[in-house]
Amino acid sequence: YCFVFALGYLTVCQITRVYIFDYGQYSADFSGPMMIITQKITSLAFEIHDGMFRKNEDLTPSQRCLAVRRMPSLLEYLSYNCNFMGILAGPLCSYKDYITFIEGRSYQLQQSEANGKEDTKYEQTDPSPNIAVAQKLLICGLSLLFHMTITKTLPVEYNIDDNFRATASWPVRFFYLYVSLMAARPKYYFAWTLADAINNAAGFGFRGYDKNGVTRWDLISNLRIQQIEFSTSFKMFLDNWNIQTALWLKRVCYERATFTPTIQTFILSAIWHGVYPGYYLTFLTGVLMTLAARAIRNNIRHYFVQSPAVKLCYDIVTWMATQVAISYTVVPFVLLSVKPSFTFYSSCYFCLHIASILVLLVFPLKRTQKGSKKHENVQPVWSKTLEEENLLQKNSYSTTNNSFSQKQEITCRYQALKQ
Repeated sequence: YCFVFALGYLTVCQITRVYIFDYGQYSADFSGPMMIITQKITSLAFEIHDGMFRKNEDLTPSQRCLAVRRMPSLLEYLSYNCNFMGILAGPLCSYKDYITFIEGRSYQLQQSEANGKEDTKYEQTDPSPNIAVAQKLLICGLSLLFHMTITKTLPVEYNIDDNFRATASWPVRFFYLYVSLMAARPKYYFAWTLADAINNAAGFGFRGYDKNGVTRWDLISNLRIQQIEFSTSFKMFLDNWNIQTALWLKRVCYERATFTPTIQTFILSAIWHGVYPGYYLTFLTGVLMTLAARAIRNNIRHYFVQSPAVKLCYDIVTWMATQVAISYTVVPFVLLSVKPSFTFYSSCYFCLHIASILVLLVFPLKRTQKGSKKHENVQPVWSKTLEEENLLQKNSYSTTNNSFSQKQEITCRYQALKQ
């Protein structure tokens, strides 16, 4: 009920903004924060449902660790949804991670060892976020500079220019398609990195220490730029782009869908993004691309990983194919409307749509165990066991008890990371 109401209200807000106020314009208005609050409301609703109304054995490892086992107070609920750090641009975080940070327990973490086991660190001094914030602000500055200089000279709309389509060769057209969509990404890099830096500056986002004892401030990071630009598969790109939204889609839809989870997840993503037709064209195309890429990877990749030289060639080819496929897929997302989107696809003769369908007809698509692979970011940072939370639920609404069972918590976190 919470999911349907929140998503329905968001859709009404987006319809009002698009079809009454400013169709075809990107603007900073109330619908942006509403998208983040919708994620928080719905994810917390599912986490409470998992913790209070479902059996432990019915939950996946990540659901078990994220489950909320007592009803939040009104102050906790409003603080989670409306705190100043993430009210404008997020990113989404789990309720447990937020409460752990607010109560000052986020630094009681384990230091990872090289062998995959974890060794508890006691009495760590609170790490400083200054270096992480400075690095992210530098990325923001470079992204903004790139957007204000390069992006303006490489408009995506030029891909459907009549003269360009009539005179440019296919290699030139695909090259411009790639560079124009690459140039459109820095504005997202700027917004998400700035949002991450704001949370880090407040002390939120600390994930622990790596095996070298270096602090990690990527608990709620929303993107990994290097992996995006050098991704060699459709999945790799999606896993590193808008990470927290991808995790939200996985937790509230993909892991819970009883049939066609991939299709349902892409449709939910389109609905959440807004009501422009271009969004639906992009995400429906994304379904085809994802399934085709999965089929190719499952059926032919193992032939090219034996030799380092052959694998390098394979990675180069798959990088080129991935970048073109991503650019081809997201053109309607940028153009927004149906007519220019179909103009672009028809000018390309729907070539990648047809190629994806042929791939799915030729290569068998192996059934994957839904929910078997968990994103590494599901690793929680809190230090309470499920048994302790049940005890707190019975005895008190206070959640500031810092005692914890080392062995059980390390096992829970290690299993989640391993998954």
